[in-house]
Amino acid sequence: MSDTKLILEPNINCADDFYADLLAAHEGRDKADSEAFNARLILLLANHIGDTAVLQQALAAAALPSAKGTTDV
Repeated sequence: MSDTKLILEPNINCADDFYADLLAAHEGRDKADSEAFNARLILLLANHIGDTAVLQQALAAAALPSAKGTTDV
């Protein structure tokens, strides 16, 4: 079992720039294509993380009402 914990504090360099890039990546996509894009992005990032324990923590944190316990990114 991993000792790695999910980072819940802001941890993205230039978070506003990333958010703008994310919004731009969705421009011109219909709802289905945006959802497929999000799914691909999630799977790519999950693969990059690669730690099942951290991914399980992320799933649990994202399932909380209003995503409490997650960053405001």
